[in-house]
Amino acid sequence: QVQLVESGGGLAQPGGSLRLSCAASGFTFSNTAMSWARQAAGKGLEWVAGIDGNSRNIWYGDSVKGRFTVSRDNPKNTLSLQMDSLKPEDTALYFCAKEPFSSTMRPPTVEYWGQGAQVTVSS
Repeated sequence: QVQLVESGGGLAQPGGSLRLSCAASGFTFSNTAMSWARQAAGKGLEWVAGIDGNSRNIWYGDSVKGRFTVSRDNPKNTLSLQMDSLKPEDTALYFCAKEPFSSTMRPPTVEYWGQGAQVTVSS
């Protein structure tokens, strides 16, 4: 069955960096677009980034553009999100998501979600 397991969350200071990973299994990862979303406490879901199965097309949400970088390692079935220049408003539960097709959509259609990884940015 499809499994998406996030890791790498934690506490960072403003201006700092964190890297999230999502280990995928149960489907052909290299043929599948993936996305990251986040949800802050008491707020709605916000799309962070999406990437094609072959990494040809990548998009970012306006609030993270220029600070976050999404990437994937298809042989290792791993999706990553490098988060730099973190701000307190980046504090949220971050989810990786499996899209149904090889090309990412904006906003994405999601077939499966990971369980989430908490990112807290505070001094």
